[in-house]
Amino acid sequence: MDTSREDVGIAIRSAFLRKGTQQRYSLFGLALLSVLLIFLETIETKPLNGIRSVIKDLVYRAAIVASYPTKVISTSYGVVERHFNLYSDYNNLIKENNELKNKISTSDFLELENTQLRKLINEQVASSSNLVSARVMLDKQSPYLNSFVINVGANKDIKNGMAVLDGKNFIGRIVDVNYFSSRILLITDLNSKIPVISEPSGSHAILSGHGTNPPTLQYLPKNHKIKEGDKIYTSGKEGIFAPGIIIGKTEFAKEEIEVSLFSDLNQITFVNVNLGEKSKD
Repeated sequence: MDTSREDVGIAIRSAFLRKGTQQRYSLFGLALLSVLLIFLETIETKPLNGIRSVIKDLVYRAAIVASYPTKVISTSYGVVERHFNLYSDYNNLIKENNELKNKISTSDFLELENTQLRKLINEQVASSSNLVSARVMLDKQSPYLNSFVINVGANKDIKNGMAVLDGKNFIGRIVDVNYFSSRILLITDLNSKIPVISEPSGSHAILSGHGTNPPTLQYLPKNHKIKEGDKIYTSGKEGIFAPGIIIGKTEFAKEEIEVSLFSDLNQITFVNVNLGEKSKD
């Protein structure tokens, strides 16, 4: 048993020795071949030059073929990288464009708001009445009920019954007051009944709201002389509003006299509340 183990070890060492001898001979052969090639390179003869030329051409062509996949991969990588960079730049440009649009829109809105506020200030300066400006916070519109909620109330001495103006045009009255807000009943609301007078005929009537339909003149005298295009003002009857606030002009319908308002109630952002006209308690 011990003899067998020794035989195996001897056989393995012999194999390694043989492999080492072969490696030494191979290394010697390569060194000899290198010296021979260097020596042949120094010999200038036509046959050797031709052979060297052919071998170099083959090596060059082989190098080109071998490097082609690397070039293709490198070029493809560059194309893909440029594509992703272009896509990223495109997204960044879209983002910057949207930001610029938002800034422009904000600037345009602020300019519009500034213009409206200047208009309100000019109206207050030109008016002999005591006016308070307010912004419309809520616009409650329905087929029959129409009202605004504004951002001033008892904190600005607002009281029920006060007239509300868009510019110089009468558009409604205060019907509900909180400390920081108030509700305006518009003249188009079904519950709105405003005493008015026509000009130049001087006929008194009640302006009644009809929701989405134009308000109409009711309770006119039988012999009235109202014509189409006559202007309608608040009459000041019953002390509800000051007289002479312009509202609109008359238009003849089939069986009624409608009033075309001078203010578009759907386009109002700011209003003036007239503190001078108060309803009697």
